[in-house]
Amino acid sequence: MTFQHTAVGLPVKLSIWAAVAIAVAALALIPIVSLAATAFVDTGGLWGHVVQFVLPQATWNTLQLLAGAGLIATVVGTGAAWIVSAYDFRGRGVLEWALLLPLAVPTYIMAYAYLDILNPLGPVQGVLRWMLGYSSPRQFRLPDLRAMWGAILLFGFVLYPYVYLTARAMFLTQAANVVEVARTLGVPKSKILWRVALPLARPAIVVGVALALMEILNDVGASQFLGVRTLTATVYTTWIVRTDLPGAAQIAISMLVIVLAVLTLERWARRNQRFASAAQSSRQLQRQVLSGPKAWLAFAAGAAPVMIGFAGPAIYLVVAAIRRIEFAGISPALVRATLNTVTVSAIATVTILTLGFVVAYAARLQTNTWSAFTMRAASIGYAVPGTVLAIGILVPVAALDRTIGGLWHAWTGWPSGLLLIGTGTALVYAYAARFLAISVGGVEAGLSRIPPAYDHASRTLGQSAMGTLLRVHLPLSKSSLIAAGLLVFVDCMKELPATLLLRPLNFELGHPLIRRGGARDLRRCGAGGLDHHRHRDCPGGSSGSNLAATLMAEAPKGPRRVVAIAALPSGD
Repeated sequence: MTFQHTAVGLPVKLSIWAAVAIAVAALALIPIVSLAATAFVDTGGLWGHVVQFVLPQATWNTLQLLAGAGLIATVVGTGAAWIVSAYDFRGRGVLEWALLLPLAVPTYIMAYAYLDILNPLGPVQGVLRWMLGYSSPRQFRLPDLRAMWGAILLFGFVLYPYVYLTARAMFLTQAANVVEVARTLGVPKSKILWRVALPLARPAIVVGVALALMEILNDVGASQFLGVRTLTATVYTTWIVRTDLPGAAQIAISMLVIVLAVLTLERWARRNQRFASAAQSSRQLQRQVLSGPKAWLAFAAGAAPVMIGFAGPAIYLVVAAIRRIEFAGISPALVRATLNTVTVSAIATVTILTLGFVVAYAARLQTNTWSAFTMRAASIGYAVPGTVLAIGILVPVAALDRTIGGLWHAWTGWPSGLLLIGTGTALVYAYAARFLAISVGGVEAGLSRIPPAYDHASRTLGQSAMGTLLRVHLPLSKSSLIAAGLLVFVDCMKELPATLLLRPLNFELGHPLIRRGGARDLRRCGAGGLDHHRHRDCPGGSSGSNLAATLMAEAPKGPRRVVAIAALPSGD
């Protein structure tokens, strides 16, 4: 089925696939348009106060964090990628996949863990005091991790896999004859990395750094717990604490400016660069075999980021969780929250994969300006922080909720409640708008491996576009769909900002429970962090966020914060 429209004398045919894809792209753009409209609402003079006293410090903190963490992620990710790509040593195969493990754990959980590990009553400082002959934290303690330097180190060592992935892919595709020509021209072996490999891998490294910076801008949990007031944290407090949605939208617009600046800088940095290789005649770069001390040094250099970014905190959390289970058992609230989180993430994953397949398949069927637009528009949400996206979604969803509620009440006389926000539809919408780019990219990569001749053969044999999809494209792109689904599911499980702000009321999810548990433990145990005794509810003995232990022991107490209701615009 096609729709035909004539513009400027040129016939344009729009298939049903393209029409649905354009609708999906429109849904992805609605939060951005809504955010811009909300930002123009009068805040009663509060914007002047924000610009003068809040925005400068939050912007400076954000820029510092982006620069410092981006530098660490670049150095660590690129170095690790070169070690496993250019050298062969015992344990290299393990490092290849182990270097990706920090991506599996949200940054706010790492922040909670390190607040425990490096606390004055934690294991690291306890061992150091024992070795130096001190008996009290008042006599010796390390600098507080809750500072800018701590946030920079944490984000750098947790987000370096983005750079590692892109840089390693580029190193593996570099042809051996390029290195041989460089050696022939007099480039010593010790300078191959700096003179040949890095310049060729620069576009991939920049892309990886841009992805890491996007994740830093999206964070709200780790930066708050480390005492760094970023723009994202400012948006959250302006909305929830001050209940000022227009003010939060105005700050969110400032964040979008930074996002656009990062993306523009990434494209500008490689504006005049073109890379090509003769794939049919090239040989893969041969790894240099290491042995003895050099092999051990290479393994240690590759294992250090894994230990800092994943293994160390993970081991500590497992031990703390086991001790807490022995101390107080498993909290039923944690089990319910985990099941709810998995359920919502699974529903969102299926939805996102379906929408992404529609967009990518429409682009395959019809290559024109409309398909290029829908691909870009559907992917724009991945560059927008979750907090910003949640603000843009809340206003139109709340308006639609009020409209549906009014119609239902006029028809039946019964109130409908928050149909979209209360059922989790708004949260699934936020996940879809945020992670649709992953689905579109993964499906597109899978479909691009299927030769167009397969489509022509299927249509010649009498199959329709839907039949070709079901009998040819879906079976051949199954692996790409599974890979994209896993990435989307993990990202939905990790997404904290949008979940905090759009979760249904009286429906506990793991993200808010983790954050609230860490905050409660930090307040309760942190005040006595320099005392000689330990709080009775801190079996690990450390302040900060005895995360796994706290979650295992306690269900949330006290009144539930009504996030969505507090932010809803007042109706007539």
